[in-house]
Amino acid sequence: MLVGKGKAGEGFAPLLLRAWVRRPSKAWGRSPDMWASRPRSVWAWAHRRIVVVGTSGSGKTTFAKRISTRLGVPHVELDSLNWEADWMEAPLEVFRERVRAALGGDAWVVDGNYSRVRDIVWSRADTIVWLDYPLWLVMLRLLRRTLRRVIFREVLWSNNRESIRRAFFSRDSILLWALTTYYRRRREYPALLADPEHAHLSVVRPGTPWQAWRWLEHLSRSDADDPG
Repeated sequence: MLVGKGKAGEGFAPLLLRAWVRRPSKAWGRSPDMWASRPRSVWAWAHRRIVVVGTSGSGKTTFAKRISTRLGVPHVELDSLNWEADWMEAPLEVFRERVRAALGGDAWVVDGNYSRVRDIVWSRADTIVWLDYPLWLVMLRLLRRTLRRVIFREVLWSNNRESIRRAFFSRDSILLWALTTYYRRRREYPALLADPEHAHLSVVRPGTPWQAWRWLEHLSRSDADDPG
């Protein structure tokens, strides 16, 4: 595990230095070409229903919006369907029904990691984009985003806002969440994507933002219009 056991409610700040003591070597490098082992060109695939996943702070929503604009298809943010006022999560069946309704179209791009609706989202998708960036980059981006939200009091889903206490000194800290789930997701996603249930999915796994943007540049509106 990346983060050792701490006292209940210890929050993000006291764990940060300890969290970086162990840095598994596999997390810090990627093949120069993320598609080197693909049997066919990634550019030839039709992309009509795309799911963007990755650790909190990897830039899922920003990248999904870029794809949405590039293809001219709707963008769905799972966070907006899940979070209600006062940082309360929607009841499970309410959340699942919202997701079903939002993904009822023929073409869309959705971002989020929620396992509670993964069966709905992944079964309808044709492409998974996994932003598998190094931990240091993810945490840097997340820290910058969190500070911006706190300082400027940005309004999020259902009028929620980030706070210093919630971000740094709470068990609900998004920073702590990213630290404790980073390596877990790097173990889980390869197994999930290798499952025969998900054999229909094309997988794109950029290890750097440059690789992600390179893939994005080759997308066109014809991908969304292609019936497959």
